[in-house]
Amino acid sequence: MTAIDLDAFRATPLSRDPFDYVIVPQFVRGEAREAIHRDFPEIAKPGSFPSSELKFGPAFKGLMDEIQGPEMTAAFAEKFDMDLTGRPTMVTVRGMCRAKDGQIHTDSTTKLITVLIYLNGEWESDSGRLRLLRSPDNLDDMVAEVPPEEGTLLAFRNAPNAWHGHGSYEGRRRAIQLNWVTDDEVVRREQARHRLSAKLKKLNPFG
Repeated sequence: MTAIDLDAFRATPLSRDPFDYVIVPQFVRGEAREAIHRDFPEIAKPGSFPSSELKFGPAFKGLMDEIQGPEMTAAFAEKFDMDLTGRPTMVTVRGMCRAKDGQIHTDSTTKLITVLIYLNGEWESDSGRLRLLRSPDNLDDMVAEVPPEEGTLLAFRNAPNAWHGHGSYEGRRRAIQLNWVTDDEVVRREQARHRLSAKLKKLNPFG
């Protein structure tokens, strides 16, 4: 059994206004989630952590392997009409959210496609729901809002106008971020940056 539903991803049309994106609820299969939740890494601090720096169980590892596998890459290359041959992947994991997180931004130009996979239960808060935006200065000027619920996938092509952000939220908010990036040097640099940040968080009990 695979943990992800690539058929559902392939069947979901790509939205193109104001930039290319796709939202797939239930991308992580329901029957796989209990084990993935059990094996999700313990993350008590906010921020993004490289998967290589975390400890997790086999079900979560299986999910990591699938989303970085050749079938996933082929499906995304076809969906976004982008040649991903030789483009490495980079994965970071979040477990907690700070009140200051979620400010409107676009991603680094070294990231080609951004994928967010959410692994929370039913999301009741009005905050912490990622919004895809038309402008860099108005969180209400949105084209879509994505609650970070159970198995939902959001993916978008990085572009100068790919603005996104969410309202202030503090507490547990589990998310996996996968990026196809331009080259291996980006992976090395970003992982080193996240590793340093993770070490500093461990040293700061109030961070």
